Amino acid sequence: MCRSIKTLRPPVLAEEATEGEIRAAALQYVRKVSGFRAPAAHNREVFDRAVEAVAAATAELLAGLEVRGADARGAAGRRTTGDG
Repeated sequence: MCRSIKTLRPPVLAEEATEGEIRAAALQYVRKVSGFRAPAAHNREVFDRAVEAVAAATAELLAGLEVRGADARGAAGRRTTGDG
C-alpha cells in the first residue's frame, strides 16, 4: 500500500526538495497513518487537509534544518544564492 518515503534533505538530495516531492511524501504518510490508499468520498476533505498540513510542516522543517558536514555543505551550496 505504501512505498517508502525518501529522505528530502541534503546530502541525500543534491538539490532542494521540490514541492512535488514534499507533497508525495506527505501523501504517503497520510495513506500509511490512515490505512487508506484513497479515501471514500465522505473522508476526502479531511484526508486532503491532512496531506496539505503534513506537506506544510515538512516544508517548514526542511527550510529550518541546518545540515553540517562536508557533503552537506557542498549540496547546500548548490541550492543557495549567497553572496560569498
